[in-house]
Amino acid sequence: MRPVHATCAILLAGTASLAVAQTTATPAVPASAAAPSPAAGDRPERTPAGVTVTAPGGWTSAPGATFVELTAPEGDMRLAVVDVATAADARAATLAAWQAWRPAQTRTPKLVTARPPRNGWEERQVLDYEVSPNEKRVLIAMALRKGTGWTVMLADGSEATAEKRGAALGLMQQSIRPAGYSRESFAGRTAHPMDAARIAELRSFVEQGMKDLGVPGAAFALTTRAKTIYATGLGVRLLGDPTPIDADSEFAVASNTKGMATLMLAKLVDEGKLAWDQPVTQVYAPFKLGSPQTTSKVLVRHLVCACTGLPRKDMQVILNSDPKSGAADTFRQLAATEPTSGFGEVFQYNNLMASAAGYIGGHLYYPSMDLDAALSKAMTDKVWSPLGMTRTTLDFDKATQGDWARPHGDSIDGVPEPMLGQGMRLNYAFTRYGAAGGAWSTANDMIRYVRFELNEGRLDDGRQYVSAKNLLQRRVANVPVGEDRVYGMGMQVDRDYGIDVVHHGGSLAGYKTDIVIIPGADIGAVILTNSDNGQGMLRPFMRRLLELLYDGRPEAADDVAATAKRYHAEIAEERKRVSPTPDAKAAAALASAYVNADLGRVTVTRKGEGVTFDFRSIASPVGTRRNDDGTTSFVALDPTLLFFPMVVGTKDGKRTLTARDGQHEFVFVEA
Repeated sequence: MRPVHATCAILLAGTASLAVAQTTATPAVPASAAAPSPAAGDRPERTPAGVTVTAPGGWTSAPGATFVELTAPEGDMRLAVVDVATAADARAATLAAWQAWRPAQTRTPKLVTARPPRNGWEERQVLDYEVSPNEKRVLIAMALRKGTGWTVMLADGSEATAEKRGAALGLMQQSIRPAGYSRESFAGRTAHPMDAARIAELRSFVEQGMKDLGVPGAAFALTTRAKTIYATGLGVRLLGDPTPIDADSEFAVASNTKGMATLMLAKLVDEGKLAWDQPVTQVYAPFKLGSPQTTSKVLVRHLVCACTGLPRKDMQVILNSDPKSGAADTFRQLAATEPTSGFGEVFQYNNLMASAAGYIGGHLYYPSMDLDAALSKAMTDKVWSPLGMTRTTLDFDKATQGDWARPHGDSIDGVPEPMLGQGMRLNYAFTRYGAAGGAWSTANDMIRYVRFELNEGRLDDGRQYVSAKNLLQRRVANVPVGEDRVYGMGMQVDRDYGIDVVHHGGSLAGYKTDIVIIPGADIGAVILTNSDNGQGMLRPFMRRLLELLYDGRPEAADDVAATAKRYHAEIAEERKRVSPTPDAKAAAALASAYVNADLGRVTVTRKGEGVTFDFRSIASPVGTRRNDDGTTSFVALDPTLLFFPMVVGTKDGKRTLTARDGQHEFVFVEA
């Protein structure tokens, strides 16, 4: 469920899920530079009833009388695709599937939410189960119906493996199809021009999506290879203030900074100052990971490939960033980090590596400058100024003056509200990791960047500023992220529909953004939103653009509407389990402060019946949640970290609070 354990995991994520390159800057139909292909070892599997699913490389399979079971290499995460002949509804089908595969699993689902019919399925329902934080477990089901027959995908296993193998789980979820179904493809179709009528339809889609999701403001723009053909703002900068968004309003673009930072690296490669396959320590000797052996293996391309096996360490950013430390914090944290999977084995998104890439690139251009200043100057001098991006900056204070969109998120009651307090504290903290996601920009500026990508390194005056060879290296597949989706270097490649699309997204507190580039259609786009719920509009925006270009099935609007219903249902369900006024006995038992070596100090303050947890980077009032295993969690009530849990416990006779992300456990001990 979105608001609970996933809060921190998605907060700093690049919401990318697409990308492919072309090799010419002319309007002629180009050839792919790095078309996705099945990863080594991926193979088709089939249930007894003929339902197909792709098994990821390294996963083992075992057949059953009515199912096929797939097991992760670690052995502690299993997934089954189960045939159910007939059932009254999704709940009944899922119960029958558990009885066939794992009869000991008798929990009833706490929430059932619909997804629109897709991929040959006439009905799709996702069933969520209550799992206490200390279980460290993922338990979920997806029930699919075609005709009167049901197929149920069940997943049960380790939370850590589920995060590490997230791309593999995505591959299986995306590839499950009924027997005989053929995927929609736009291959071979000629794209329509984005004329006034189609632009109006796209605008109408965005406006309706904002209403469905409760997004106060958005801006989007479209470009051909020649020029911007449309740019606009919709809605307001701030709820309660009628001042409108426009195409020059500033938004935090978050992980879309990564692609612009790798342009700077591509320019360095053009100038002979580094090479993609050069060891990082040759260009920046202080770089270190958790061991000399691991450090020696890291090449320049590995800094931005999400393929080195380094897990997320976003909790350190979210809770324990020192806004005064700058680049030092990036390199300090990396020096304490080791991979949890092999190089090139799985997709693991790591913001610290991308942050280091930017600092190293800035240092190569301006070696006598402070690393933070060098990064800012290099991005301005070598990327934004040449592209005419005059409003794009890493300067937080400069960006948040005048015409800027304020961030928003949902309250504990599912009501949108501004996030000007803790949300902006977090966003400011992330400027310390600038190249990973610290940039602010506008629709008018970002569409210039998109056009530069569309033209493969040519400026608007026709000059080749970055070589096509090195620009396209950023789109060469390094690791798969799903079915027909791969990650390059700060860019993703998607061929879901048989055509090439270049894509990357960004996510910070109250800001969700996306770029979309379709070289074969001579079109690029950007969308910026000032709400956490804007996440639900990003991929549908891309889908709607493709529908208009290629007469695709009308799916995007239904996707947004279903996402909006799911968001509201998730918050409402979790709200039932949380007491905003903390349990008096649990609150009285809290220490005044707790400390963790990685995440620093949390100070507990009380005011009347209320309790607030104050970390180094962020603070939040907290409520209490009684978990099914008898434990109590204090959960964040601020929209920035809504429902994020810390479990009450003891260790060696001292009071503790335990926080977790997918692969790490952080025990705070009373100070």
